[in-house]
Amino acid sequence: MLKVGLTGNIASGKSEVEKILQKLNYCVFDLDKTVHYLYQNDEKIKNLILQKFSTLDRKKIGDIVFSNPQKKLELENIIYPRLKELIFELFEEYKNEKYIFISGALLFESGFNKYFDKIIFIDAPYELRLKRLIKRNNLSQDEAKKRINAQDNSNKDRADVIIQNLKDINSLEKETIKALELL
Repeated sequence: MLKVGLTGNIASGKSEVEKILQKLNYCVFDLDKTVHYLYQNDEKIKNLILQKFSTLDRKKIGDIVFSNPQKKLELENIIYPRLKELIFELFEEYKNEKYIFISGALLFESGFNKYFDKIIFIDAPYELRLKRLIKRNNLSQDEAKKRINAQDNSNKDRADVIIQNLKDINSLEKETIKALELL
C-alpha cells in the first residue's frame, strides 16, 4: 500500500481534491473532519479541551488559537497524539488497498509527514484562498487573514507532488489525475 498525505494551505482546495479522489474510488480520510469528530465524541479529548479553553465551541477556540501561538500549541498537544493513533489504525485497516490518502492541513507542522510514503501539496494563490475562506467560513477579511497567516506554510517545497488549484473544478480534476500518474 502506498500511503499518501494530502496537504496544503487553508482554503487551497484539499476538500475538492479529496472529493475527486473519492470519485475515482480511492480510500480518502480527512484529519480535519476527524478533529471535528473528536471534539464532539471523544470524552477524554473534550475534557482536556474544556480544562484548557473553558469551551468546546470550535469558533471560539479557533479565535483563541489563531491569535495566540501558545494556545495553538496547547490544542495541538491535546489532539495530535490521538490523530497519530488513528492514522496508524487506518493504515492497518486498509493495508490491502493499493493507495490510502489522508488529508490534513498541518502534516508537516505536526510531524505526521514522516508516516507517509508520498506527500501531495495542493497550492492556490493567496488572494483566491482569502476569498474562499471569507465565503466558506463567513469571516471578515481580517479574521480570514489571521487564519491564513496562522496556518500558512511554505512546505510545498518538501512535497513530492504539487497540485496547482488555479481555475475551476475541471482543471483541478485534470491536475489531480496528473498528480496520481506521478505517484
